[in-house]
Amino acid sequence: MTEEQLDELKIDRNWLQPLVEAFQRFDINTPARQAAFIGQCAHESGNFKTLQENLNYSAESLCRVWPGRFPHVDMAQEYARNPSKIANKVYAARIGNGDEASGDGWRYHGRGLIQLTGKDNYRRAGEALGVDLLSDPNKAAEPEYACLTAGWYWKTHGLNELADQREYEAITRKINGGLIGLEDRLAKTDHAMQVLA
Repeated sequence: MTEEQLDELKIDRNWLQPLVEAFQRFDINTPARQAAFIGQCAHESGNFKTLQENLNYSAESLCRVWPGRFPHVDMAQEYARNPSKIANKVYAARIGNGDEASGDGWRYHGRGLIQLTGKDNYRRAGEALGVDLLSDPNKAAEPEYACLTAGWYWKTHGLNELADQREYEAITRKINGGLIGLEDRLAKTDHAMQVLA
């Protein structure tokens, strides 16, 4: 990967070294793998610009996105537009987090190119990378660790092999849980493949 290729992809050149390091460390070592990684990460991060989860939801949006946690607007109103309170509610007692009062939901909300979320994931990624992400979760929003945590997730979830087979819907499901933004992910992957091939 070169700075000129990043320019063609409209990704800031500061991402070159973090991307190269993640590619080397996690066997993202073919144009197909790199293009799929870039396409997915570009979608997830607003083209490598947004490295923290946006949790600034209205009451109506909370009911739509998390109907099990916010069954009616009156209840959601007390959480609306309060990202830390929302995170503590929606991520409570799951993915290794404590209860709502623990603050773990906000402490370990989504960060990075592929939103690393939950205390268990921060611990596992930190152990794999040799860095303490539990005591300093904000590191996951720095370019180096945003790339490395995404690379760790990519490899541990078998996404290199899916990229080899051009199984882009399966990759999207493993990252997103569904197919949200599939068209954009495919367009970004295709563009990256043209640039990298």
